[in-house]
Amino acid sequence: MSDGSNPANVTALSRAVAPGTGRGPGVEKPPSMVLTTACPDTTGVVAAVAGFLASHNCLITEAQHYDDPISDTSFMRTVFHDNGQGTPPLQQLDEDFARSVAQRFGMRWKFHEARRKCRAVLAVSKHGHCLNSMLHRWSTGTLPIEVVAVVSNHQDMRSLSEWHGVPYHYLPVLDGRKAEQERRIIELFEKVDGELLVLARYMQILTPTACEYFAGRAINIHHSFLPGFKGAKAYHQAHARGVKLIGATAHYVTTDLDEGPIIEQEVARVDHTMTPEELVSIGADLESVVLNRAVKWHAERRVFANGNKTVVLK
Repeated sequence: MSDGSNPANVTALSRAVAPGTGRGPGVEKPPSMVLTTACPDTTGVVAAVAGFLASHNCLITEAQHYDDPISDTSFMRTVFHDNGQGTPPLQQLDEDFARSVAQRFGMRWKFHEARRKCRAVLAVSKHGHCLNSMLHRWSTGTLPIEVVAVVSNHQDMRSLSEWHGVPYHYLPVLDGRKAEQERRIIELFEKVDGELLVLARYMQILTPTACEYFAGRAINIHHSFLPGFKGAKAYHQAHARGVKLIGATAHYVTTDLDEGPIIEQEVARVDHTMTPEELVSIGADLESVVLNRAVKWHAERRVFANGNKTVVLK
């Protein structure tokens, strides 16, 4: 790292009491904000970001930094809040940062309100394990998103969605008119002010037009057998070949089918004593866990695009 810091992460910074603020245990802290940046790696990046925030009365509570030696890119995620002496409004912070830091380093950057939850539209077909897991985690407050709609090309998951109080939109693909159906999904996404489309076992291939529209805003989940075992009976094919590991992959959607930048993966060991149905059950659990992790990290602004892969600052 060119800033002389830890090569993997900048140590998280925190204080129980901010000097001069009178804040201590039991006193509510001001709302947190998140600053994400990416730029060509060079000397002074970390210092410039920290110095800017300090000069604007911001107290850093969490920070991660990674320099990718292959792309020569510096990635940062910094969480901060007002130190009690008057931090400027978010828009002014953004304008000041653009002028004094971002232009100098050629940065891509964005300020986010940490308490503002990512508005998510969940797409599903007939397999409800991922949808069920996400709705449960959302309803219990363990998944930092706001589920604003569920969309499906089948009616199967209506009762589950409506039990959770989420509007269910049945949008079938009629007579092969996929483009027309996708336009309705996009119209719904815009109407509900969506920020993320989650393909929670949505068994339709998005057209290039839809992929471009949702670029960086759509996450898909599938088993990790691809491209080896394709089709609806992938676990049965894997069982017939005697696989010893099965897994799941969550990635961003691109025009390259199931080959978008990977966010998260998980595996489980299996053996010859297990039936195809047991593999399917284990795979469903893996898919649910992996998709929840990927969506959580995206919502917390931890995922950075880095060419054909991602950097996840945890």
